[in-house]
Amino acid sequence: MALTFSAILHIIVMSAEFFTGITVNGFLIIVNCNELIKHRKLMPIQILLMCIGMSRFGLQMVLMVQSFFSVFFPIFYVKKIYGAAMMFLWMFFSSISLWFATCLSVFYCLKISGFTQSCFLWLKFRIPKLIPWLLLGSVLASVSIASVCIEVDYAKDVEEDALRNTTLKRSKTKIKKISEVLLVNLALVFPLAIFVMCTSMLLISLYKHTHRMQRGSHGCRNANTEAHINALRTVITFFCFFISYFAAFMTNMTFSLPYRSHQFFMLKDIMAAYPSGHSVIIILSNSKFQQSFRRIFCLKKKL
Repeated sequence: MALTFSAILHIIVMSAEFFTGITVNGFLIIVNCNELIKHRKLMPIQILLMCIGMSRFGLQMVLMVQSFFSVFFPIFYVKKIYGAAMMFLWMFFSSISLWFATCLSVFYCLKISGFTQSCFLWLKFRIPKLIPWLLLGSVLASVSIASVCIEVDYAKDVEEDALRNTTLKRSKTKIKKISEVLLVNLALVFPLAIFVMCTSMLLISLYKHTHRMQRGSHGCRNANTEAHINALRTVITFFCFFISYFAAFMTNMTFSLPYRSHQFFMLKDIMAAYPSGHSVIIILSNSKFQQSFRRIFCLKKKL
């Protein structure tokens, strides 16, 4: 079967995103596993980063399988990719990746923001102990969403509707099932809302801290200001990937784009950019990770 220009371009972009994602997420897993072997334990943030790497690794694999079959085996894609097993994996890794990113934004917000309210301080000092529970809650929430999505599996209903003669019934069923799938995935708005709230709190904290510095020391920047700016830069970049993936994911779940069209492939490319680009930012924002990455891949300059 001849490939269109859109399909060829999609293969090139997806391949680049896939190899980038596998490399950087594999790196996060390897580095933190190495720390676990060395010290027999991990800090809460290291556990979180390792979980992020594993969730992104899984999501990247699922997206790559979908893209491979959509390009080379379109009939198999239509019949099997939205089957129960693949639907569960896709929903699980999509949900858990968003939840883990939200946990990371909560960690940054609590550790760096300078708010002094009693509730905020209580969370700030207990976040290391709360992270394992947040991770467990993320896993349970993701399993629940993925399990419910199997029950409203759209692809099977489309196949059943094709056997019916009444166009009106088919259209009503289609709209009903799209509504059900979107309703289930609206649960992902909750981690998005938390993410936005944490980003806003970092912005407010940075503004207040900068204002105090300007009044007290004529605008001189200190380590705390730099920490605010670095964390804010990282979280805002996270937010751009987060919102783009969420928008593409929800659009994809409407099943409204023509199959194998330019828009269809572009949507897949946007979704695949999230698990790779997000992890690249994590590495670039951490000097220790940068050094380890150069050492592992022999990129360290010779003195």
